[in-house]
Amino acid sequence: MNSQPATKRIADRIAEKVRHAIISHHKRSGKVLFSDTTLRDGEQMPGATLEPHEKLQIAKALQETGIHSLDAGFPASSEADVEAIRMMIGVITKPVLTALCRTVRTDIDAAERALDGNPLHKKGVSLFCGTSPLHRTYKLNRSRSEVLKIITDSVSYAASKFRIVAFSPEDASRTEVDYLCQCYREAIDAGATTIGFPDTVGLLTPEKAADFIKAIQDGVPNLNRALLAVHFHNDLGLAVANTLACIQQGANVVQCTVNGIGERAGNASLEEVVMALALHGDQYKRSFDMDTTKLAPLCQLVAQLTGISIPRMKPIGGANIFATEAGIHQDGLLKNPDTYLPFRPEKVGGGDLQLVLGRHSGRKAVAHRLAELAISVDDAGVAAIMELIKRQPKGQVIDEATLRRLVREVG
Repeated sequence: MNSQPATKRIADRIAEKVRHAIISHHKRSGKVLFSDTTLRDGEQMPGATLEPHEKLQIAKALQETGIHSLDAGFPASSEADVEAIRMMIGVITKPVLTALCRTVRTDIDAAERALDGNPLHKKGVSLFCGTSPLHRTYKLNRSRSEVLKIITDSVSYAASKFRIVAFSPEDASRTEVDYLCQCYREAIDAGATTIGFPDTVGLLTPEKAADFIKAIQDGVPNLNRALLAVHFHNDLGLAVANTLACIQQGANVVQCTVNGIGERAGNASLEEVVMALALHGDQYKRSFDMDTTKLAPLCQLVAQLTGISIPRMKPIGGANIFATEAGIHQDGLLKNPDTYLPFRPEKVGGGDLQLVLGRHSGRKAVAHRLAELAISVDDAGVAAIMELIKRQPKGQVIDEATLRRLVREVG
């Protein structure tokens, strides 16, 4: 009669040891684990709705980059999210698939159904509950102790169904530090394997973000049993900087979105954080498993499927990143691309350098473009064409047809 409970206790102890070993391994390795939330938080951006098959397409591309975990959706909120997650089962096999849940048992049950069939070590839930005075008072109408009980009860319930359980206090950056640490301590004791620090309204600076991480590291003695994740919004344009500050302070997991899409001013941009780490390994001294050559195509894919265009000057994926009209820059780029680039296009899977002809261009760029088109013009002719380019009306694109017309005018 007692053999089954005893067997279960032994299995639970073994599972706990395995979880602890995996968490300890990740912490010792020093690797930054990237968690993408484009398909959930990113899709919350007005106008960025994705169909299930489009989510699967993006998930496949994210898998190719080497993403560690993928926030696949919010099953309790939408049948479309459930459908998208179901389409990923057996197809998205490398990243851990997670589902967002409120601290409500029915949400956890919905996530269990949506993720059914995925291996235990490749599926999990991310629970969130408001903890700041604003959320406790106006959103939840609950006391500190009542919110804490909601957290521990729901985390414990989730841990009975999933090996991977993340807990994040919503509006953590406006939560009292002592209470925040108490929430984390008790969530870990209840079974959380990851604790998240979300700057829900994007108000922090890098210095204050790092201070929060230090306070958590000091105030949560059982943090050795869980990974520490960060999630920044971009309301002050500091989401990437805040993420990097927390990486430097020792955060294990960073959650981002492709192109930085998301609520209000968006989230920390996945491609920007990755490239900052790639180019400044001497500063951050943290390894990661992302393939940078997949980044620019990923940015374009997300823009195409969400319909949210990439600003021209956007780092990594913007149209102007490898383009210049300035004559001095064009001359330098022709001699050696590294003179005016932080990295070459191939580093992120980008297109060719673009020497845009316009009022600010130099003779060498014009001559280079003419040579590309196999148009033979002497130095005097190049100078004359340059003058005609400078006289073109504002907004005139100097494309091949226009350039050939100007060559004919010079005669």
